[in-house]
Amino acid sequence: METLGGPGAMVATILDSVFPPIPSELILPLAGFTAYRGGMTLAGAIIWSTLGSLIGALILYWAGAALGRERVNAIARKVPLVDVHDIDQGFEWFERHGRTVTFFGRMVPMVRSMVSIPAGVERMPLAVFCLLTTLGSLGWNAALILGGYALGSQWARIEEWAGWFQYAVIAFFVVLIARWVRQKLKGRRTP
Repeated sequence: METLGGPGAMVATILDSVFPPIPSELILPLAGFTAYRGGMTLAGAIIWSTLGSLIGALILYWAGAALGRERVNAIARKVPLVDVHDIDQGFEWFERHGRTVTFFGRMVPMVRSMVSIPAGVERMPLAVFCLLTTLGSLGWNAALILGGYALGSQWARIEEWAGWFQYAVIAFFVVLIARWVRQKLKGRRTP
């Protein structure tokens, strides 16, 4: 990022989107720190990183669209401890809550990347997918970049704060899943 400026932030966020082990909680505050030091503008860091998040999400969206549900299930059958029935239920859940998951999922590690695949498989309208991905990524990216910028040379401290926000988003999804499980169990009891 120091060398490439904004395009470097874009490349880093593309990699973060496609390869989940690369943590945005470190990349984005570093982009803010780079802006703090004058390596790029603050607005440039936010715009370029959000563009990178969208491009990475589109790569996975198109992968999901190209694979389709049957191929995703075939791949899932080969993964140890993965139940294809759970994958099917995940797709059904995505059909009902896809827009919410696409937006808020941009703020949750691993979900940030993986949500694009069912969006592609289910052929979520591309304009809707791009809008929700951009807005969710913009909020997350801006918060971490602004945090890194505000902290200046202590930019690494933002990772601690980002963790608390992630816990809140994860709790939101746990509540949604719990409601879904409760409804499923309630449906089984009804004769």
